[in-house]
Amino acid sequence: MRKLVRGTLITCCMLVAVAAQASEITVPMYLVSPDGKGKKIGKIIAEDSRYGLILTPDLSGLTPGLHGFHLHQNASCKDNGMAAGEHFDPDNTDKHLGPYNIKGHLGDLPALTADKDGNVTLPVLAPSLNVATIKNHALMIHAGGDNYSDKPPMGGGGARYACGVVSR
Repeated sequence: MRKLVRGTLITCCMLVAVAAQASEITVPMYLVSPDGKGKKIGKIIAEDSRYGLILTPDLSGLTPGLHGFHLHQNASCKDNGMAAGEHFDPDNTDKHLGPYNIKGHLGDLPALTADKDGNVTLPVLAPSLNVATIKNHALMIHAGGDNYSDKPPMGGGGARYACGVVSR
């Protein structure tokens, strides 16, 4: 009986450890390049919370100010980030309405802000996403800010600047 209890406890502990690992993922971020991996600029940790997905960046080398941040359809950063495809829009809304409006696509994430030295460390919350949803897609940082609308196209974020494939 003691062996059965011990075995059950070990199995439960292993399952809890696996479940804990599944709720957090680290995404390495690289400058866009033709082959998909330019210079590494840091990482973003994605973690499930009761309020949605917390994205905690640890990035450097960006221009100071606001940067558009999106989840893109494909798990590729090749071809200067273009292989990532369009913003993630599983419901085919075709609308850029920001991360807090459920009538728009899910790819709109809260903008990232680089400090005067080009570092980004302030976490952001994407309430409609979780770790499981972002797997097999790409995180993209744009050169410019984001106004969460369709005008100018894709919120005015501009060129694709840095990209990371979400996998596991």
